[in-house]
Amino acid sequence: MKSIFAEIRGLLIGDTRAAMVVPPTGFTAYLTIFSTATMAFLGIFAVVMALSAGRVADRWAQELAKSATVLVTASQDQMQDAVAATVRVLETTAGVGSIRVLSDDEQRDLLVPWFGPDMPVDVLPLPQLIEVIPTSDGFDPEGLRLRLQGEAPDAILDDHGRWQKPLIRAAQRLRLFSLFCLSLIAITIIAVVTLAAKAALSANAKTIHVLRLVGATDEFVAKAFVRRFTLRAIVGAAVGVIMGIIAIMLLSNAGKAAGFLTDFGLMGINWLWPLILPLLFGLLAFFATRAAALRLLRELT
Repeated sequence: MKSIFAEIRGLLIGDTRAAMVVPPTGFTAYLTIFSTATMAFLGIFAVVMALSAGRVADRWAQELAKSATVLVTASQDQMQDAVAATVRVLETTAGVGSIRVLSDDEQRDLLVPWFGPDMPVDVLPLPQLIEVIPTSDGFDPEGLRLRLQGEAPDAILDDHGRWQKPLIRAAQRLRLFSLFCLSLIAITIIAVVTLAAKAALSANAKTIHVLRLVGATDEFVAKAFVRRFTLRAIVGAAVGVIMGIIAIMLLSNAGKAAGFLTDFGLMGINWLWPLILPLLFGLLAFFATRAAALRLLRELT
């Protein structure tokens, strides 16, 4: 463990003698930078999708929890009496803060997105909607349903619970899917960096043999490759994250102008993720390169 921290410290400080072991250019450099940039671009999208889904689910759940709806489905000649009976039950229910009987125009406006403005909704036998605003303590949904069944049988309570549960499940599944995507991205980074490090080590086998003849240790040789590939991974990840942020901001601005994707993007403390991702990619590259370099150097012995 102490040697690993020493290598990380050497990574930050640098070693000119060790750096001269690794050629400064080559296909491995482009492969590492391109792959880490691509994975970071996808990674920042996975993070934003998970965070945005959580925000949307939380906001919708809070909005749904702020109110409930009672539907009165009596016939037209009995509608007025049924609504009055329902209102009496709601007014005497503990936890109900206020109630509001929606007007015909308000109910018609609710149907416009589904049927269009030209649909003659006036001829439809629509139920009467009553908006129920609970107090901070809330009311007992099951108890209110039992009261409505006994005193206003034409009324049906919808506490929006059937909408909240699917939203929470969808947000949880999207978070798990995002974590799965991030795991695949991490595995891909490890695989690509390992292959690139092995290719670079194999290409410099003769140089490594000469270095060993003059007394260079495997740790000295590995340090050069570890530093080079770790820095390449950090640079590539930073480029990918910057491109991802630009794409996310463009999508967010376009979505807000069109009235959707209003919660898509990074907000508040979540802006730390663009700083964390390159460092995480650098750590993955560090450990992957170190393990691959030491293993291959032992095979070259």
